[in-house]
Amino acid sequence: MKAVVVHELGGPEVLSYEDTADPVPEADEALVRIEAAGVNFLDIYYRQGFHWGGHRPRSLPYTPGAEGAGRVVGVGEAVTEVAVGDLVAFGVSNGYGAYAEMIAIKSRHLVKLPNGVNASVAAAVMQQGMTAHYLSHSTYPLKPTDVALVHAAAGGTGRLLVQMAKLRGARVIGVVSTWAKAEIASSAGADNVIVSSEQDFEKEARRLTQGRGVNVVYDSVGKTTFEQSLNSLIPLGMMVLYGQSSGAVPAFDTAALNAKGSLFLARPSLTHYVANRGDLEARTSDIFCWISEKKLDVRIERTFPFREAPKSHDLLASRQAMGKVMLVP
Repeated sequence: MKAVVVHELGGPEVLSYEDTADPVPEADEALVRIEAAGVNFLDIYYRQGFHWGGHRPRSLPYTPGAEGAGRVVGVGEAVTEVAVGDLVAFGVSNGYGAYAEMIAIKSRHLVKLPNGVNASVAAAVMQQGMTAHYLSHSTYPLKPTDVALVHAAAGGTGRLLVQMAKLRGARVIGVVSTWAKAEIASSAGADNVIVSSEQDFEKEARRLTQGRGVNVVYDSVGKTTFEQSLNSLIPLGMMVLYGQSSGAVPAFDTAALNAKGSLFLARPSLTHYVANRGDLEARTSDIFCWISEKKLDVRIERTFPFREAPKSHDLLASRQAMGKVMLVP
């Protein structure tokens, strides 16, 4: 089969499109013919050699890709969750292998797609959709009385998070880098949008809340926004740092959380929010239901063939994408 393979760590140019051996499923695995794969910052971090917490560095060579969707074409003898012919999707935050024509994957990670949700849309929401779900429903369960500040509100995760926050009744202030992205965030339901290239988001967040601040900040940017994000919170507010597209946050004195209002700091990972089959099914059931009922709109920015995987990483890393970046065979 054809696959994208990383033989050495580095820039997008290390993504090599080549022939590889067809995978053979083990007893608890299913063989899935990939129809679409999502591109995530996690793929970039691993390609660069960065890892943290429970995310182990990849053993070289490896095929990137933590999420995808396609048709089951084979199953191991112990598989009970899916059968040959099922259209399925998966998203494993510390996983890999989706940038390929086929993948052998533990069947416990697979969910069947309902009518009305195709492989491309499903692959686009497995990582980012479940991330937006746990952020808004579990890490900080939003209430109608809450005001949430969402960074990168026009991006793949951010746009889904804005919509889910509105489904929970919260007020949403989106932060984006350009006026074009402001239109995307507004169309997703953001009540207010701050353009960080021209406005100080900390001051604007305070102004928009009559000086009080916001209840929660969902920050996927990291280094360049961390301090101001903390400053945007009300006392007892929560800072949810779930990514670092601008770089890792430097070490800091945790006493600052006390001084700024007894703040909470969360650094969550999808891995721990889909640790069992029940969590996985509950989150994907909500997401697929909202998509089918037109309550959740999935925006696919651009789709590249596998052979152009380097271009997909370049686009995502540029932070110019206003929606999901995808790869297809």
